[in-house]
Amino acid sequence: MRSSSDVPVQPHAVTVAEVIPGDLLALSEKDVAADRWYVVMHTLPENPRTIRLVLRPPLGGSDHERVFPRNHRVTVGSRRVDVAGVPEIDPADLESVEFRDGDRITSLRAVDPEAVEDTYSRRWGRWYRDLESRSEEPEPDSELRERLAREVAEGHVVRHHPRPRASADAAAAGPRRVVVTGLGAVTPLGVGVPELWQGLVEGRCGIRELAGEEFAGLPVRLAGSVPVDPAELLPRPQARRMNRAAQFAVIAAREAWRDGGLDDAGTVESGLEPERVGVSVGAILGDASVLVGGDRRLRDKGPRAVSPLTTPMTVPSQAASQVSLALRITGEARTVSSACASGTEAIGQAVDRIRYGHVDVALAGGAEAVVTPAIMASFAAMRALSTHELGADGSASPSRPFARDRDGFVNGEGAGFLLLEAEEHARARGARIYCEAAGWGLSADAHHMAAPDPSGSGVALAMRRAVRDARAHVVDVIHVNAHATATTDGDLAEAGALRAVLGEGVPVTALKGHLGHLQGAAGGVEAVAAVLTLHHGVIPPTIGCEDQDEAIELDVVTKIPRPLPAPGDLALSNSFGFGGHNAVLALRRLG
Repeated sequence: MRSSSDVPVQPHAVTVAEVIPGDLLALSEKDVAADRWYVVMHTLPENPRTIRLVLRPPLGGSDHERVFPRNHRVTVGSRRVDVAGVPEIDPADLESVEFRDGDRITSLRAVDPEAVEDTYSRRWGRWYRDLESRSEEPEPDSELRERLAREVAEGHVVRHHPRPRASADAAAAGPRRVVVTGLGAVTPLGVGVPELWQGLVEGRCGIRELAGEEFAGLPVRLAGSVPVDPAELLPRPQARRMNRAAQFAVIAAREAWRDGGLDDAGTVESGLEPERVGVSVGAILGDASVLVGGDRRLRDKGPRAVSPLTTPMTVPSQAASQVSLALRITGEARTVSSACASGTEAIGQAVDRIRYGHVDVALAGGAEAVVTPAIMASFAAMRALSTHELGADGSASPSRPFARDRDGFVNGEGAGFLLLEAEEHARARGARIYCEAAGWGLSADAHHMAAPDPSGSGVALAMRRAVRDARAHVVDVIHVNAHATATTDGDLAEAGALRAVLGEGVPVTALKGHLGHLQGAAGGVEAVAAVLTLHHGVIPPTIGCEDQDEAIELDVVTKIPRPLPAPGDLALSNSFGFGGHNAVLALRRLG
């Protein structure tokens, strides 16, 4: 807030008898040097020898009166002020105010015509000048009260702006709040969420050597492969009609469905309207082996040897369709394909479909099964895969996120799903709520078909958008589940973006040392882990990062789990893909 005039103050001395209303007045040379000015509101001659002046700070405040001899010398500026435009403001009595988070306080040095108003916002019981910066040290209530009391004595106008109280009508008119009520996962650490979480917290590595004959000639034969055959966990007639990624998806989606307290038989048996439930699945290829196998049979044995199921089992949308079939979900079944950001974007789209009333419930996540010879060979030819060896006991991971000696990612497979619901729907049926799916953000690098933008600007934009979409602030973020594939350039770009948005103090973990890179499923599985981090209040360690690269400059959680910080409530789950796809999910823990 500034004076409306651009005319500079040009001091010159006059007698009090020469002063008229609207003059900008300084009472002494010391006041001139300190930019301490007043507007003459009224002049009242008291007798032939004295004049009473009514003075008010030029940017508003309380009046005070002074009586001077008529020949007393004061200093005026060349600027005239419209007295009707100078507001009369009584400073707030902060000692009697009970502060709440969301309150604002403004402080304006009203005696300085060129002053800029300072704004303080209360968050997590502390006061911040900038909620989008973590570089400042916030102040507690007591310190702010004391400092502002001193400022009032020095001519500041301090005002208290209470947080608006939301009405029930306003809340009903806005987007619905979305919560997470169930989790499901199939990963290299095993089948099920308990196996995933226990493996992450214990720092176990699920990466293993590929033993199949078809992998024998490859330069890299390590992958994050699921240790069981998913077809054996499903009824045989169903499994025969699904590709491997769809099998993962159905198993993980069913687990999330049951975890949410719903009947495994499907929507109707769970008391849900089938058309009010949706499915949203991220996948890059789904399962490339079906198409490769069909092509091989065509060449070896001719057209009659190609199965009629080849085409329906090849399309990336098979996972979404099979989940909808398994649980008789008719609201919608969508597939998102945005490279390695697919799973996270699929969850974000489901959040919006619930927010704006298209469905009430959604199973959302990612599924992928691309640990195949051709894909492995392609990644190796790109020099994208790590060439580190697996430790003798299987504990030392070849995938080394943020480490000085990182040299590439480890290909992986699996599925991860969240059961999402409108909050009022979940509470009406008495569901257990893990956390809020608070927001999400997208961006595109527009830089290269495979390499990340080294500036990290696109990544930073997606993170800022996710925080903003969650109606939150940067100071609310307490944890980041990083994408961190352990590629040299990718980790540096993400680290730079994290520092630019959040600074260096937010605890970060990266799970690809445990799992490898699950491609389109990565965002789904890592979202499950981020939900559990908020739910349990524990951050799993990053494995493979024995010697952190000094250029990363982040607080990477390693070696042992760490408790979540207390002030704040937001966790980000990052996913970035070939071609510059960036997606970030924001999750809020329950207060």
